[in-house]
Amino acid sequence: MSLAKNIEFLSHLPRLNGFNGLAAVYGRSLAPTVDSPLVETTGFGSNPGALKMYSFVPEGLPRGAALVVVLHGCGQTAAGYDLGAGWSTLARHYGFALLLPEQQSANNANTCFNWFNPEDITRGKGEAGSIRQMIARMVVDHKLDPRRIYITGLSAGGAMTSVMLATYPDVFAAGAVIAGLPFGIATNLREALGGMMQSAPRPANELGDLVRHASKHKGSWPKVSVWHGSADRTVNPGNADAIVRQWLDVHGLPETPMSTTVVDGYPRDVWWNDDGETMVESYTITGMAHGTPLGVAANDERYGETGAFLIDAGISSSYHIANFFGLTERVHRSAETAKETGKPVVQPTAKPVAKETVKPIPRPRTAQPSLATAPRTLRRRAVDIGDAITRALTAAGLMK
Repeated sequence: MSLAKNIEFLSHLPRLNGFNGLAAVYGRSLAPTVDSPLVETTGFGSNPGALKMYSFVPEGLPRGAALVVVLHGCGQTAAGYDLGAGWSTLARHYGFALLLPEQQSANNANTCFNWFNPEDITRGKGEAGSIRQMIARMVVDHKLDPRRIYITGLSAGGAMTSVMLATYPDVFAAGAVIAGLPFGIATNLREALGGMMQSAPRPANELGDLVRHASKHKGSWPKVSVWHGSADRTVNPGNADAIVRQWLDVHGLPETPMSTTVVDGYPRDVWWNDDGETMVESYTITGMAHGTPLGVAANDERYGETGAFLIDAGISSSYHIANFFGLTERVHRSAETAKETGKPVVQPTAKPVAKETVKPIPRPRTAQPSLATAPRTLRRRAVDIGDAITRALTAAGLMK
């Protein structure tokens, strides 16, 4: 990449609280206003990617429940993104388990998942291997249904969602990518930066081959939901189209949408298979910048809280994604049955989590460093163009 293009990329990063770049999202993770329901599990495997494992299992969860894996964005924590996107509230209401892997600063300075590093995006290795080990631990510990495992993520977490769907298509029934990138378009820093900025066009069959060659899988492929803001200046919206074309090719579906509707004011394109089951869907959140869209759900509930890269757009992406995964049907059916019979809905009890393997996430200390203390340092370093570029790349998760 030329110096001019690197500086252009730096200028495109969002400005929040006087900062440039994704590092501004630290405000969400430094001091959540409530305790997190997540617990940490250690000793879940060899952990080749050196990630942390957090999870949430609602009380009363029955055997054979579903699992949703949620991947945070750059600068965020598992607890911070859960608070913002509202996944633990959804899990409690609809009855499924959550797994929230968390990046460590030792792996990536801005705690971005390393979605472009070959050693982290290969089946059985690095961060992808760690996430797979966490899933296996969750299934065994909580007697979950291995056929109902789903994954979603934002930004670098969205790109890592693409990685997991491609490298472990035998594990996931479906996935949802929010403001992310297709699998396999970057294997080094230059390619990653180019993909984020420009989303260079690629033939659909080439994109599909990247997925097909990521594993030896020959069975059915996961369903995919894609979400992207049309005003995203951090990850080019063209990446949403590339993700859609990648998975349409994998599923053998035409590029022309089979249906286009408007959901909560935003266009949704849909493709289904011969059995009428939706296999790929795409939401374009017109006018929205980089982030996860929040809003009131179809059940008149609001899931999550607004914050950096958690945007009130009038549509609850978390709820719609859970619905796409088929996780909202059980409660709806139970509610209808209760109305007809006059009997309340009773949630079955769940097996408690083993105390020796989990520990609660502590409440963040109020003495955590504040964003307000950093501008002076940033301004002093801004005169060094090379340093500014380095900070931009690490903020975007493109440099360790």
